[in-house]
Amino acid sequence: MTAGEQVLDSPEGWVADHIQRYVATDGADGHEWRPGVFTLLLTTRGRRSGTLRRTALIYGRDGDSYLIVASQGGDPKHPAWYLNLLAEPEVLVQVGAERFTARARTATAAEKPRMWTTMVSIWPPYDDYQAKTDRDIPVVVLDRV
Repeated sequence: MTAGEQVLDSPEGWVADHIQRYVATDGADGHEWRPGVFTLLLTTRGRRSGTLRRTALIYGRDGDSYLIVASQGGDPKHPAWYLNLLAEPEVLVQVGAERFTARARTATAAEKPRMWTTMVSIWPPYDDYQAKTDRDIPVVVLDRV
């Protein structure tokens, strides 16, 4: 990922608006999305297009790592951003005003229960999303490079 590359924001209108406010204010407007619920911006490289794509996601922490959930509201298919990071795990992350490169990986079977509990404590609907799909919703670990 190189400086100056064009980044396409989520096509979902309210998410795109959230991203624009977040970027314009270095996270002052958008980092805390709802009371006690914080978001980061994740930029992945499109697995087919090669284009940089950015979305906003709720996050938690596990030590120095950031956690995100590939829930897509319980949809039967994984979100595109998750498929992108499987193909190219080097991602860009913005948390508030801080921007950094990270390596993304799916939590292991041993890690996931603890990490899932962390994320459900932040956003309880994740349990509802899992209940409505047969897909095992991944928890993604982002480690600063």
